[in-house]
Amino acid sequence: MGPDFDPQAFFRIDTSDSSIDLPALLRRLEKPAGPVDVVLDTDTYNEVDDQFALSYLVKMADRLRLQAIYAAPFFNEKSTGPEDGMEKSYREILTLLGLLHREDLKPRVYKGSPRYLPSETEPVASPAAEHLAKLAAGYTPEQPLYVVALGAITNVASALLLEPSIRDKIVIVWLGGHAHDWPKNNEFNLAQDVAAARVVFGCGAAVVQLPCMGVVSGFQLSRADLETYLKGKNPLCDYLVDTVLRDMEHAEVPTWSRVIWDVTAVAWLAEGDFLEDRLEHSPIPEYGDRYSFDHNRHFIRYVYHVYRDRLFADLVAKLTQDS
Repeated sequence: MGPDFDPQAFFRIDTSDSSIDLPALLRRLEKPAGPVDVVLDTDTYNEVDDQFALSYLVKMADRLRLQAIYAAPFFNEKSTGPEDGMEKSYREILTLLGLLHREDLKPRVYKGSPRYLPSETEPVASPAAEHLAKLAAGYTPEQPLYVVALGAITNVASALLLEPSIRDKIVIVWLGGHAHDWPKNNEFNLAQDVAAARVVFGCGAAVVQLPCMGVVSGFQLSRADLETYLKGKNPLCDYLVDTVLRDMEHAEVPTWSRVIWDVTAVAWLAEGDFLEDRLEHSPIPEYGDRYSFDHNRHFIRYVYHVYRDRLFADLVAKLTQDS
């Protein structure tokens, strides 16, 4: 915030939901100063970036106290449907925890939704959604649970529908949607379950949005980056590098770079200045690859820039450390 920021100016703006405690919401939208409890919701098998993000988070155990990991659904050429994508992600999470020497975390991994929301009022019950609803209920608005979400937001939306009271007890840090000025909002995570995105953006929860194209698309790594700074450092780094190289085997040009999107969501909670953000009114994802906007809606925190070199340096430092 700049020196002329007047929080009372925000408090005087009406919101679309009179039940929202706006000053408390704005406090939850500030980056936390100390260690916090987190859960991770991830479609880990979908792309190569989830593996980096999960590993980065686990390596920050002194700051990010991981309470649970949820497998999120996805459907593309790597799966036969949302349930298959979720099952593959569940197995990939367990593989990564083995490489991270964190067998103790495996009992905290939960299978998520086998399908997307049928409507904006109907949750999809799953071990992940039910666990999140129960876990978050034990937190408070003053000390919330941080939910880092890297895929379709189905599990999180279902938890909110199962237990609406957790709205004020969580902070959702979601990589989803494109930049608000991007011409077409057809981003994969959001487009898979628009109903779930509308629940999350519309319920009044504290949301930190990391848009993909136009913002996070700036966090790119090249073959030279991977082979110079990560290859050969340890089995985990080799696994991550090899995963990217296989994924880029048929790249259009030999000078390719690969966006490692999901690391940025974890970075919002990391110790360091890796991102720039601001308050924005919560957007309305529409069923037509676009946003609508209403300046009477509550606020979210919107990330608008990534300091690529700073974040990559911190990622390398974390992934190459011994423990």
